[in-house]
Amino acid sequence: MQIEEGIVVAGELNAIFVSLELSRSTWLITSLSPGGGEKMSRHTVDAGNIPGLLERLGVLRTKAEQRTGQTYPIVSIYEAGLDGFWIHRVLVSEGMESHIVDAASIASSRRKRRVKTDRVDGETLVRTLLAYKRGEPRVCAMLRVPTPEEEDRRRIGRERKILMSERIKHSNRIKGLLFSQGITTFSPLRRDRRKVLDTLVTGDGRPLPGYMKRQILREIERLEQIIDQLVIVDGERDAMLAEAASQDNSVVRMITNVVGVGPEFASILWSEGLFRHFDNRRQVAAYAGLAPTPWQSGSVAREQGVSKSGNGRLRSMLIQLAWLWIRHQPSSNLTKWFRERVERNGGRMKKTMITALARKLLVALWKYATAGVVIEGAAMRA
Repeated sequence: MQIEEGIVVAGELNAIFVSLELSRSTWLITSLSPGGGEKMSRHTVDAGNIPGLLERLGVLRTKAEQRTGQTYPIVSIYEAGLDGFWIHRVLVSEGMESHIVDAASIASSRRKRRVKTDRVDGETLVRTLLAYKRGEPRVCAMLRVPTPEEEDRRRIGRERKILMSERIKHSNRIKGLLFSQGITTFSPLRRDRRKVLDTLVTGDGRPLPGYMKRQILREIERLEQIIDQLVIVDGERDAMLAEAASQDNSVVRMITNVVGVGPEFASILWSEGLFRHFDNRRQVAAYAGLAPTPWQSGSVAREQGVSKSGNGRLRSMLIQLAWLWIRHQPSSNLTKWFRERVERNGGRMKKTMITALARKLLVALWKYATAGVVIEGAAMRA
């Protein structure tokens, strides 16, 4: 199916610009080709139909060549989402130029009720791609696509976080069931949890009710399965870190030498952040969503806090690391800076200052791991 609209884009085109609006059922292909009256055309293919997508792109290239007598490259764009990076890798392997854009970085209408359809989104992506290729500054933020190996390394840290969340849920559910019977001392994570469960009596002196006890036993079975899987995941993580640390100029070996940075923190820092190349500290802070967000209009100027637009896993880990940094690195300049700021505010605004410390700590670790700049006053492992 093809629909043409009379949307004219000024300027001479030197490529076929294509946007992909991806959904679970269909993919909408919006294109702007040379010699086509500079009108945007749209086609749809079934979701996941890569042969159909490549065939449609081939037809666009053939029609442009028939109209102009020249062969043009194809430049594509689509939004980052559940489809990941595999479509990008297919297009690149076919010799096309592909870009993945952060959808939140594209300027949109500020009307309370703005038009939102796949057709409008497809046209917006094409216009964004045109502006990006013209070299307009800050028109959007394109993603840096990781290699398959870099993408696969993230699985360990992300799976571990899911398992930890499930372990907490099962443990809290067991505690909640027992609390309703007046039992507050049971710890589901103890190795003797089954033996202790057999000896429990309710707050009013009765044996634990039968159905509740069987429910708790089933919860314990699920909890033990998660604990076993955590042991396996931790072993894979440690093996991955050991292999990476054995290489020359290893980022992992550098950051694990810092006191207070354990295997889990090192894994997240490396797989989620420090595997990338950054040009300056602002890019480092922005990637973690720890960059400040000012709001200024006329005489009004205030801070809105951190942007939270980057990698959420990396950001939450850095907040935890910042709290531990104060404990394990009391002599470092970063800790002294934090304590001085907190004292200056009369002991208030600790959460705000810990976020600022997390940003400074990330930049310091990046400088140390990539350029060897020593963190002043920080203790290192032998």
